[in-house]
Order: sequence, then C-alpha cells, then structure tokens
Amino acid sequence: MTTIATTPSSIADRGRDRVPLHCDDLSQFAKTLRQQLGEHLDKSPGSAPSHVQLLNMLARAAGHRSVQALRAQATLTRAPAPAAPAASAAHAAPATTLGAHATKALTQFDEHGRLARWPYKFAVQRLAMWGLWLRFDSGRIYTEREVNEILKAWTTYGDHVTPRRELVEMKLLGRKPDCSAYWKEPQRPADEVRAMLQALRARR
Repeated sequence: MTTIATTPSSIADRGRDRVPLHCDDLSQFAKTLRQQLGEHLDKSPGSAPSHVQLLNMLARAAGHRSVQALRAQATLTRAPAPAAPAASAAHAAPATTLGAHATKALTQFDEHGRLARWPYKFAVQRLAMWGLWLRFDSGRIYTEREVNEILKAWTTYGDHVTPRRELVEMKLLGRKPDCSAYWKEPQRPADEVRAMLQALRARR
C-alpha cells in the first residue's frame, strides 16, 4: 500500500488530504507509469510533469481514471455507511435486481474488478464489456496502444484484442477508420447494467 498526499487549493481552509493508493501489480504499475512519463517527455522534451500531472499519472497507473476519481473513491470508502433499519434488514434488496445474465457477468470479474475469463454465453459477453467500458475516461482520446494497455490491466486471461473489438462493435468505444484514435462513447446504461457497474466499482 502506497500513500500519496493531495493538497487542496486553499491550505488555510483545510489540512492536507492523504489519499491511499493501492497497487495490485507493481510491475504493471511501473510499466504504465513509465509509458505516461515517456509520452509527456515526447510532447514536452526536458520538462518535468507538474505536481497535478504526476498525481494523475500515478492514479492512472493504479487503474483509476484520474486523481480526482481516486480522491472521490477514497472519500466514499471512508464515509460510514448508513445503518439499515432493523425491521427491514432481513428483506433488504438492491434497488435493481440483477438478472441471471448480469449475475453471471459479475462472476467473470475477480475481486479487484478485472475480467478474469472470456464469458461463454454471448449475452454475458455483452454485459461484461460494460465493465471494461467503465475503465475509460470520457472526453479523452486514446491511441490503440493506450487502449491495449488499459485492457491488459483490466483483464487477466491474456487476450485484449477480442474485448477491444467487441467494445467498438457495441459502440462503447469509437475509433477512427485507421485505428489512430479511440474514445469512450457516451452511453446511458440500462438500470440493470448500472447496478452491475456499481457492484464492480465496489471491488476496487
């Protein structure tokens, strides 16, 4: 467990926030961080990344969308969950009940939210792709190499090409005809998909 400290804009108003950054795979973390640093130096030779840029690089290397997303996740983790009323605790249920395919799709992901196997059923495959769509940032342009690195980080069974193709075919990712640029397509997931994605977010 590594801890990074993020400083609010007004130090006089607040103390320094300490945000825990957990790294599941040190080798992959170092590889992704090195790639980001290399891309920065290619764009700005001889210029070190700023404090905020470096924080974002560290967060992305650990699988988060940005340092802001990491900070928000840490805040949610620290916040105490409201206690369920005793009278209804035995009957508590999620707002949206997952169907058989969504439930099966969740079992394809490990405890860290990584896709651990390619689902056998087509309907389950389609639902699982939403779990990978979740790992991309809206409004950002990716190279094919960056897409591959993200998919490699969020899958563990050794095939990133198939999910990349499926994400494009499902219009969850867009891309240029020459594959020089990819982006996350804005979508409005169905209630069941949102419930499944919420369960996946909790596995970080």
